[in-house]
Amino acid sequence: MRFLAFLVFLAFLVFAAWARWYFVCEVRQQCAEEPIDIRLKTLSLTDGDEIVLQGYDQFAFDSAAVDARLNENNQAFLDTLAAILKADPTRDLTVTAFYRTTEEGIDPPGFLEDLGTARADYIRSLLERRGIDKARIKLTNGISEDITLGVPLLFELFDPNAVPDSFDNTGLAFEFKNMTFSDANFRFNSAEFIPGESFISYADSVKTYLELNPSSKMIITGHTDSKGTPKYNYSLGVKRAKSALEYFRELGITAEILTQSEGEKKPVAPNTKGGKDFPDGRQKNRRVNFTLE
Repeated sequence: MRFLAFLVFLAFLVFAAWARWYFVCEVRQQCAEEPIDIRLKTLSLTDGDEIVLQGYDQFAFDSAAVDARLNENNQAFLDTLAAILKADPTRDLTVTAFYRTTEEGIDPPGFLEDLGTARADYIRSLLERRGIDKARIKLTNGISEDITLGVPLLFELFDPNAVPDSFDNTGLAFEFKNMTFSDANFRFNSAEFIPGESFISYADSVKTYLELNPSSKMIITGHTDSKGTPKYNYSLGVKRAKSALEYFRELGITAEILTQSEGEKKPVAPNTKGGKDFPDGRQKNRRVNFTLE
C-alpha cells in the first residue's frame, strides 16, 4: 500500500509540473526564449576623415519602430558624444538614420514623413536630454537594402561655419517651426500639391497654432534639384510654394503667409557624386520648407 501511495504521489507531482508548464508556457505564452541580441561593434563618430569614436555597438530598431532598443553600450556612446559636443561648441552633429525597403510607406507618428527621419529625431531627443541644444543637431535619412538594418545610424561632426554658402544648413531642422516636406507631396516635375498624411497632420497643427498666435506668420520656400535650368527651377519652386499656400488657405487659415523660391540654389545634399548623377541627393533637394515666425 505504501508503495502504491508513493506511485500515486509521484504521478501527482508529474501532473502538477506538467499542468504548471502548460498554463505558463502554452496558455500565457511566457516561456518563449529571449532572442539573442547580436550587434555589430562598428558604430563610430566621424569628423570629416577623422574617426573620433569607434568600436561601439550599433543601435537596434525593430521593424516599423521609431525608438531603438538601447543597451548600456549605446547609452555610453550617447553620453560620450554629448560630452564631446559640450566640450567643442565649434562642432555640430548630423545624424543619418536609415529605414528598410520593407518599411517604405510606413507613416511614423507625428509630422515626420518617414521612419528614417523619425528615428534620427528620436536620437536627437536623447541628446537633448543630455543637454545638447537641438539646433546643433541636423537630421537626414536614407534607405537600407539590409533587411536586418545592421547599421541603422551614422554620426558625423561638422563645422557649421565651414558649410559653403551654396548649401542649406538650416533646411532640414525638422522642427515644428521649421519643417521640411519632400517632393513626395508633388508629382514629378509638377507643382500639383498632393499632401500625404504627415503633412495633413502638420497643417492641422499649424492652423491651431496660427489661430492661437494671430501675430505670427508663415514663410513657404520651394527648393528643387539641379535638373533643368536655374530659371526653370526657380519658377518651379515658386509654383510649389504657392500650391502649398493654397492648401493652407483652403483650411481656412487667414494669417499672413509668404511664398518664395530658392530653386536649385540651396541644396542639402550633392546632386552629383563622382561626376555622376546622384538620385538620392537630388531627392533630398526637392523639398518645401515651412517656417513659422
